Amino acid sequence: MIEENNQQINRSYYTKPKPKVVIIGFIIVLMVICFFIGMAIGLNRQIDDSLSQGSGSNVGRVLNTDSLPDYLAKDVNFKIFWKAWDIVKNKYIDRDKVTDAQLFYGALRGSLAALEDPYSVFLNPESSKEFSEELEGKFEGIGAEIGIRDKRLTIIAPLPDSPAEKGGLKSLDRILAIDGIDTTGMSLDEAVKLIRGDKGTEVVLTISHSGNEDINDVSIVRDTIRVKSVSYEDKDGIAYIKVSNFNADTSGLFVEAVNQAIQLNPKGLIIDLRSNPGGYLETAVNLASYWLPRGEVVVKEEFNDPSLNHNYLSTGSAQLKDIKTVILVNVGSASASEILAGALQDYGLATIVGTQTFGKGSVQELEKLSDGSSIKITIARWLTPQGRLIEQNGITPDVEIDLTEEDWNEGRDPQLDKAIEIINNPEAE
Repeated sequence: MIEENNQQINRSYYTKPKPKVVIIGFIIVLMVICFFIGMAIGLNRQIDDSLSQGSGSNVGRVLNTDSLPDYLAKDVNFKIFWKAWDIVKNKYIDRDKVTDAQLFYGALRGSLAALEDPYSVFLNPESSKEFSEELEGKFEGIGAEIGIRDKRLTIIAPLPDSPAEKGGLKSLDRILAIDGIDTTGMSLDEAVKLIRGDKGTEVVLTISHSGNEDINDVSIVRDTIRVKSVSYEDKDGIAYIKVSNFNADTSGLFVEAVNQAIQLNPKGLIIDLRSNPGGYLETAVNLASYWLPRGEVVVKEEFNDPSLNHNYLSTGSAQLKDIKTVILVNVGSASASEILAGALQDYGLATIVGTQTFGKGSVQELEKLSDGSSIKITIARWLTPQGRLIEQNGITPDVEIDLTEEDWNEGRDPQLDKAIEIINNPEAE
């Protein structure tokens, strides 16, 4: 998940569906979607019968356009769609290899692509299942979050102990090709499909490392990626909690880490959100509630319709608010990471250390459809409690300090060192 100006992200702010906002999220594509769903539910058999007779020429007459809402009839000529369908079914050279389902799903993907929003996508049943597994913390692949930055496919963050990390991939590495296929103009969905694969298989990524013009091929063997999203460590009386994702298990694991921290009676607390690409919004709100009193705003949700704007409030007891807290961030910190860091920064409850974050401030909702497919669509944008827009801007650290490639290679971590220094000596800020 990386972003800046024209940044795009694969894993983004994700909320569990809320019926009252679904209609707003879909209004842009409703003209096409309503038609497709109607076709799938009520007309699929008639279409198949027509096609099975050896000609697609009757398909366009299956739909009674007079029954469509007035605004659709005025703005959309569905005869053109059916004409295109007929041409494909009758004239495409390999038409016998293309099923109606493939054409149908392709049309749905195209309708979402027309939004020119890389975060709004149609997922067929297989892709939808993979996306859900990723949010649950288990999937097969190389273990790296990817996005688009300056129109190039880019590594946002390799996951800890993943094949990607072991293969030497780092945040901001550009992926120029996947198994020899040029990624120029490639969508995130296409890239993920090419990179993902069965455990034990190999994928070759052509990589241009950030700040380095050298290009080289990196062979990575895919594996099952199991993400334990929270880990705890005692660093000489300072509680260190690494949060690598905001997944389904994060809240429970964070409770365990907080209990360990409280037993330590620490001098301070370090929350490491570096290279954390985000996940569930609700999880970010849960974590922020350990610092914010009940009822305080964690993040503001802004819709196209102001009447739907919503503030997410703390639900906790702020049991960590009196513990000196430092949050570590970098360019790989995105979405839910920025919500947590931005909220604690706005309230003066944490010192942010590191580099500018990704700047992913839009929220996607996953709507599952009856056949197992789903639509991931942008429905809103996020602002910090003080109204700072996260999208493209990101979160600016209170103390900016870089972790260079030389530091990485030498095993140094000046960002973590600075966090420890701030806790031990508040004047170090």
